[in-house]
Amino acid sequence: MDYLPHDPAILVSSINMFLRDEEFDTLSQLCACYDRDPEEVKAFLQEHGFVYDETQRQFRPIGYDKNEDL
Repeated sequence: MDYLPHDPAILVSSINMFLRDEEFDTLSQLCACYDRDPEEVKAFLQEHGFVYDETQRQFRPIGYDKNEDL
């Protein structure tokens, strides 16, 4: 891949795949490779409903981990 995708859903999928498959150890490493600022990527994806989970090393939908009364 020559660049990170601009579509939010494809971007989330690509980043999560790279981190899951251990192509990169951190989001910062991945962003540096593609000349992107990790904070800008996080802000862009947060605008589109995703938040980065440092412990899981992946983007997840906002509210995914919240306990809700069933």
